[in-house]
Amino acid sequence: MKQVIRRALLSVGLVGVAMAAVTAATVTPSWATPPQNLVQTPLARGTNTSHGTIPLKFGTDVVMVQITVQPGGSSGWHSHPGGAIIVVKEGTLTVYSPIRHRCRITTYSAGQAFIERPGEVDNVFNNSTFPYVLYVTFPRVPPNVSPRTDEPDPGTCKVP
Repeated sequence: MKQVIRRALLSVGLVGVAMAAVTAATVTPSWATPPQNLVQTPLARGTNTSHGTIPLKFGTDVVMVQITVQPGGSSGWHSHPGGAIIVVKEGTLTVYSPIRHRCRITTYSAGQAFIERPGEVDNVFNNSTFPYVLYVTFPRVPPNVSPRTDEPDPGTCKVP
């Protein structure tokens, strides 16, 4: 009788392990892709204490950085909790953004500026032979929080 119970428990245990393995294989998340050949230099961070007309939430931070990416480098898949205002100081960069099961690819060069909306996921590449340099302002960053959120590869864009 004890042997029958042991076999039954062993069988249930093995089925449980097999089910867990199947679940892990189908539910395992895609991990974030880290930046490559990217240097981010903090320039300033301050807390909004004004009541101005630009829609910034009182008490959130505004962060400014300089980002330099070498040829072949990338930002990795990421988003920004409060969005980003980007000015291209030097070089050329290519932004890959998943939009409704499609990939929008946009190239920017020195003297141009663009905006990333809060929570918008993208990956920025340096496909050129020269570094690119960006000045980036991150508005509406929660206090003590990074202006950047690493994101998993959405699988929509085939990137270099």
